Amino acid sequence: MSTGVTISSMSTYAILGCGSVGHAVADDLTEEGKDVLILDKDESRVEALRDQDLNARAQDIADPDVAEVVADRDVILILSSDVDANKAAVRAIRERDGEQYVVVRASDPVSQDELTELGADVVINPSTVIADSALRALESGELEYKARQLADILESTDGTLAILAHDNPDPDSIAAAVALGAIAAEYDVESDIIYDGEIGHQENRAFVNTLGIDLHARADARPLAEYGALALVDYSEAGELDVGADVDVYIDRDEPDEEFEASFTDIRRNVSATSTILTKYIQEFDLSPDATVATALLYGIRAETVDFKRDTTPADLTAAAYLHPFADHDMLEEVESPSMSPETLDVLAEAIQNREVQGSHLVSNAGFIRDREALAQAASQLLDLEGITTSAVFGIDDDTIYLSARSKDIRINIGNVLQDAFSDIGEAAGHSTQGNAEIPLGLFTGIEASESNRDTLLTLSEEAVRRKLFDAMGVESSGGGGSESSNGS
Repeated sequence: MSTGVTISSMSTYAILGCGSVGHAVADDLTEEGKDVLILDKDESRVEALRDQDLNARAQDIADPDVAEVVADRDVILILSSDVDANKAAVRAIRERDGEQYVVVRASDPVSQDELTELGADVVINPSTVIADSALRALESGELEYKARQLADILESTDGTLAILAHDNPDPDSIAAAVALGAIAAEYDVESDIIYDGEIGHQENRAFVNTLGIDLHARADARPLAEYGALALVDYSEAGELDVGADVDVYIDRDEPDEEFEASFTDIRRNVSATSTILTKYIQEFDLSPDATVATALLYGIRAETVDFKRDTTPADLTAAAYLHPFADHDMLEEVESPSMSPETLDVLAEAIQNREVQGSHLVSNAGFIRDREALAQAASQLLDLEGITTSAVFGIDDDTIYLSARSKDIRINIGNVLQDAFSDIGEAAGHSTQGNAEIPLGLFTGIEASESNRDTLLTLSEEAVRRKLFDAMGVESSGGGGSESSNGS
């Protein structure tokens, strides 16, 4: 079977078997000015086709002679409802060493496999096509319905909309909030993007500063209950949903850990970025995103999928393709290449020196730290080491152990791992690919923290954190820093 022919170069067609499907295809191709030959064994049907000025002739497509009849055709569409006849036609064409591009109709997965083995280039299963079409129509209809619901909430909002991102927000959460703010502005609703924690990761700071995104620390903002409405975006990672106010809008790519009530909810686990969901709403509301919104959303998708190398879905790709022409790619490049601070470099160096590897899992102690966000950067950097699928880096700041973890291992959910390891003595949150934990130092070690016993606490916490993490991952720790053990996972 030749691969030298492409659809764009093809100009002559043959349709074998002209029932309702074949007739519809023939009409469309003829309207496009294509040269179409129709073969069908039903002579009365052939006469009817000729009466419509279609080029048709009587031919049993199961007859081996069919290969000669269509020898001068570039594309062969075998669309009979008789699958055995379709198999015979494919077999005849391929045995004649025909190089035509062959599209054939199957009836079920078994015949689909058989026709592929016979040499068909494309095999169509009508039931699958109908199901796919129905799902696309359902998705489109559901989005339209959801958009109307969201519009109703925005139109009825009296006052400013508070958009709450998850704690220590990442680009996906910030971008989704920016996009929702842009949608709200179309309904003359002002919005404040609010967050808890810090924006400490250098790429995240560069993202916010370069794009000029206006964010409000929750500690400096008015109480959420005083806003006209409250939206949570990409918030499941925060874990805690008791925000002290009624939730009007909840949009996320993952289910929250606890049940809650919201006037409007859109949770889609079939995408990898909440920015993808908001891009769909931008399209549904027929908005042309400005450079800031488009660049934010595109970066949010790219950051969450690690430049489309992790858990990327078709929806993520189509959303990115839509955003691409609207985005400012100079700003995007500036965001993606921030300089590394001396504090982050120190944490990374310490984490590299103190790493312990068990199988494909790495755990490291960065010691005493001043910038807890540097832990996330170190965990991301160490995940790029050869053979590593999960990395966790922890450090001590004042009286607390902070830990950040990243994973590309499809067998584990790193957020669940951290919860299993530390939720009984601290706070842990995250999802399948990343997570964070905070553990009170004195509670973890059983010793009250003071300046005089910092080194002792560091030693005790290092051993305990490694052991609990490796146990939660299902591997055995060797108990020492700087190890490169190759024990299995």
